[in-house]
Amino acid sequence: MKRILFLIALVAQTMTMMAAKLVIDRIEPTDWYVGMKNPQVQLMVYGRGVRDVQSVSTDYPGVSIDSVVRLDSPNYLLIYMNLRDAQPGTMTLKLDKLKVPYQLKQREKSGAERMGFTNADVLYMLMPDRFAQGQGHNPQVKGMRPYKEDRTQPSLRHGGDLNGIREHLDYFKELGVTALWLTPVLENDSPDDERGFSTYHGYATTNYYRVDPRFGTNDDYRKLCDEAHQKGLKVVMDMIFNHSGFEHPWTLDMPSKDWLNLPEWLEESKGSSDPAGTQFQQTSYKLTPVLDPYASQIDLRETTEGWFVPTMPDLNQNNPHLMRYLIQNSKWWIETVGIDGIRMDTYPYAYAEPMAQWMKELNEEYPNFNTVGETWVTEPAYTAAWQADSKLSALNSHLKTVMDFSFYDKINRAATEETDGWFAGLNLLYNSFVYDYLYPNPSSVMAFIDNHDTDRFLKNGNDTLMLKQALALLLTVRRIPQLYYGTEILMNGTKEVTDGNVRKDFPGGFPGDDHNAFTREGRTRAEQQMFQWLSRLLHWRQGNDCITKGRQTQFTPYNGIYVIARQHQGRTVLTVLNGTTQPATLVVKRYAEVIGSTTRAKDILTNRYYDLSTDLQLKPRQSLIFDF
Repeated sequence: MKRILFLIALVAQTMTMMAAKLVIDRIEPTDWYVGMKNPQVQLMVYGRGVRDVQSVSTDYPGVSIDSVVRLDSPNYLLIYMNLRDAQPGTMTLKLDKLKVPYQLKQREKSGAERMGFTNADVLYMLMPDRFAQGQGHNPQVKGMRPYKEDRTQPSLRHGGDLNGIREHLDYFKELGVTALWLTPVLENDSPDDERGFSTYHGYATTNYYRVDPRFGTNDDYRKLCDEAHQKGLKVVMDMIFNHSGFEHPWTLDMPSKDWLNLPEWLEESKGSSDPAGTQFQQTSYKLTPVLDPYASQIDLRETTEGWFVPTMPDLNQNNPHLMRYLIQNSKWWIETVGIDGIRMDTYPYAYAEPMAQWMKELNEEYPNFNTVGETWVTEPAYTAAWQADSKLSALNSHLKTVMDFSFYDKINRAATEETDGWFAGLNLLYNSFVYDYLYPNPSSVMAFIDNHDTDRFLKNGNDTLMLKQALALLLTVRRIPQLYYGTEILMNGTKEVTDGNVRKDFPGGFPGDDHNAFTREGRTRAEQQMFQWLSRLLHWRQGNDCITKGRQTQFTPYNGIYVIARQHQGRTVLTVLNGTTQPATLVVKRYAEVIGSTTRAKDILTNRYYDLSTDLQLKPRQSLIFDF
């Protein structure tokens, strides 16, 4: 009997010692909001041995513990709390004898008051590391894995940050864009590799609740959003649910065996000088099997389960606890910093059903918010199938906006071709728009001529005529337009050697720059001419119901000339493009159905009036936008 009592006392003493030693490293989300339509919140608790706590409780009014989930790793614990009747305040969460404070916050707005971007906006995409450096920038943040800032190296960090962007908000207003899409700003704590590459691009997340300290703090991000809103600018956050960074705690210590796709490769690679190992399976990058009705299982697995690159572990969205974490994370950033939209990276690489559930829940909570998914296939039928309510797919994605890679592909090909009477040049665009009937909502498709993953439109040249033609089309058709930073000042480059060549620093954004393109005085003559031309077009587009609500009519290219009309409540906008390098004649009577009785119209690009009672002679690659 004494032996039994001794053993009981020993066990009790051991448990007491364990409780005394229990240290919580962090809890995610770091705080949460009351009054959400889904009252349940998942807390992911990190701490050595935290899985083995015996009791989880709280006596905070209106809060109950729905369930406690113990994962494979002893260093995680999931707590599902119900906040249905909770009020804002600091609650106490009890883990055995350890008391942990946790803050419940009041929402600043209802979900319906969160307004997303629409086709009335023009998104300006930029990379924080390459745009501008703010005052007081710290070039070496303590606590981060080895890295360096070196602007002479295209694949290392250059030192741009959030404050640099905030300090140039007036520039965006002057240009005339209405929304800023920043490539990912969350922590990417991966060391520079031996080849001289870093994660300056932001697509290898190591902390989903922390802005990368090299860009600033969460408060800096909030300040940027607040000041952008004060100036009438929206902010779109780039997110990645398909993969994380290799240095994320989940990779170093997997919460459960099915947290990642192909976890066996991860285990094999740890401590290896050859991280690819023998088990590594990279994604095929072929997205068509995801929608192919005849797809083989191996093709599907290679697309969705293969890792994007060896340094970005592939997340398994089919794990319900992981997906709950990601869903909550997107809500948290909306509530905490006030973002106005989300751009989801590599959308079809993730599993379709859990991603659809994410979008469904986000739309229910924020019915006027907007999310755009990257769907990199150049066929409209593929892209259209991913849009919400598409009849082309058995599964409703609930994704309101998709990216128009067909437009990108065709406009870049047209730039090097002469427009003929059938298929070449601007016929490519005509023959892409004819499939708009496939989209449930063509006005919620995002079009662009280049971005951070492509060659710049100008490549290594300076063809302003074709650039103006591409922009005139982009900004007047039935789309949400997106511009890439620096297009307005003729930045060029190709990916032939490295991606960094299309992600160069914006001139004037960094200390020591001799060339400052942020000011009229600092821009070259050619840069100023392009900036002024585009700014005039962008400001004209703002609040233009004819562009955002108008009916679209297009005409097959004739005499090498492509014409698109937008019409709304008696107003007509006529975009006229000479798609050849030769003079061409616009046969005016061919467009009588949209011109009507109008005999005189102003080209908003030059403020010059044209006589529409007679045929017009167009210069090579000339662009006209008539507004009457």
